Amino acid sequence: MEIRLLRYFWTIAEEGTISKAAEVLHITQPTLSRQLKELEDELGTTLFIRSKKQMTLTEAGLFLKSRAEDILTLTQQTAQEFADRKQQLFSGRISIGCVEADNSDTLAMILETFVSDYPQVTFNIFSGTSDDIVDKLEKGLIDVAILLEPVITDKYEKVVLPRTERWGLLVSQADFLAGQKAVTPTDVSHLPLLTGERSAVQNMLADWANVPLSKLNIVGTFNLIFNVRPLVARGMGSALVIEGVSDPKDTATVFMPLVPEIKTNCVLVWKKSRILSPVSRAFVNYFKHAFKA
Repeated sequence: MEIRLLRYFWTIAEEGTISKAAEVLHITQPTLSRQLKELEDELGTTLFIRSKKQMTLTEAGLFLKSRAEDILTLTQQTAQEFADRKQQLFSGRISIGCVEADNSDTLAMILETFVSDYPQVTFNIFSGTSDDIVDKLEKGLIDVAILLEPVITDKYEKVVLPRTERWGLLVSQADFLAGQKAVTPTDVSHLPLLTGERSAVQNMLADWANVPLSKLNIVGTFNLIFNVRPLVARGMGSALVIEGVSDPKDTATVFMPLVPEIKTNCVLVWKKSRILSPVSRAFVNYFKHAFKA
């Protein structure tokens, strides 16, 4: 017997009619009538004497109403006790590393819900490159991290975030590429390029361009995009970036997507060999639930 059906039955008994009970429960009258019939069929007895104006409880209905009141009260009290316990059970601090990416919004969404459910939890967010974040993860200075693929995750448990990040070149508004719709492998063959330091990212670009990495004209590397924008604006090179880090207020540079497209995912990771704290484990579970990992 479902708690939901007991609540429906009890509400009908309290209100005296299907129509009034349906209003209280915010469901349609036909739905409520059908649910009541299912309950009566399940119990093998009639619970109400029906008339045009009133629903009167039978002897079996009176007995069930008494039991239903006890069950519903206990259910509500138990749910409230668990809610109160949930507010008090978890306290502590979680440290999160996060790369520059559109999925920062995903982190904010999950973190907002998590802190709302566990108001005694505090958090610290460390922003940096994947290498910086992995280093802190290895040293145990952060609990979990959001990294951008391509990244080696053999040593980590992970949850793949569904939103993809699109790669492209950040180019000067004065560059000839700015007049195109996209950047092709032919375009990058002789361009001065600025890329991230990670070899995985550089190899990704070389594979896309179908040339050896040594053939790419990489004139410089960077970790964060902020200091690179002025270099791009001055035409010193085109920077390999994801779309989410381009600044719409920056009129001196423009993001040009790669074609064929390169799209990669962000991943939430934590060390396989490390036992997570209750707070960190609960935080990971929020991601797993949100994306059914």
